[in-house]
Amino acid sequence: MHERERWQVIKALLRERSLVRIADACRATGVSEASIRRDFARLAEQGVAIRVHGGLEALPETANATGDVLSLATRSFDVSQTLNIDAKRAIAKAAVALCTDGETIIINGGTTTYQMGEYLRERRLKVLTNSYLLADALIHTSKCRVALPGGEVYREQGMIVSPFDEDAIQHYSATRMFMSAISIGALGVIEGDPLLARAESKLLKRADKLIVLADSSKFVSRGSLVVCPLSRIDTLITDSGVPNDALDMLRGHGIRVVVVDASAQTTAAA
Repeated sequence: MHERERWQVIKALLRERSLVRIADACRATGVSEASIRRDFARLAEQGVAIRVHGGLEALPETANATGDVLSLATRSFDVSQTLNIDAKRAIAKAAVALCTDGETIIINGGTTTYQMGEYLRERRLKVLTNSYLLADALIHTSKCRVALPGGEVYREQGMIVSPFDEDAIQHYSATRMFMSAISIGALGVIEGDPLLARAESKLLKRADKLIVLADSSKFVSRGSLVVCPLSRIDTLITDSGVPNDALDMLRGHGIRVVVVDASAQTTAAA
């Protein structure tokens, strides 16, 4: 199969799913892994898709071809949850350890914060979350009270987001908000979608302290929308792969940094 023909096959796979893995493309085209890696690199260079570890990710779309499915300009939940999962689980476990039964907390939508659900099963907290996936998990497997904000459902990200200033969270008050993000930089917590950044800013106004959950891959420049400055962060939890200059930056802003060992989490799970 010629290169151009392979590209058409890969583009067709991208239209069917948000992430095409190397093995999927090899089976569909019948060529070697080395050839597929070159194809993925060329398609990413052309702006057709985004190169991610082990595969190729479709560009974010605001709607499908019929215009009836809402999406945000950020990775889908299915794609994100495959990335750095051991680190995310270890970070989530450390985040839940900060909670006290009876406390009222906010948890934003994201694959790292979603992992908190497993460790909240035996806890008794009041949880406001805009992640309907996390809400569903907590409702069925935990003893926590769960509240959801009003808004529209974004299926790919598993989130509920309202475009309005006035919604169900206006009278909510929490001791802490647990937040994940696309990236962390010198300007603060960064997101890639304006609607999502606005929704998180509104949630943040309802919490006394901000706890950011960010694995070490988040300290690479992505996105362009600042949700909040570093000075707003009370604690940041990350994994041992975090760059030293990032640690210096965070601590220089007076942020308490908790570094977890993702390999220990993997060993414990085994």
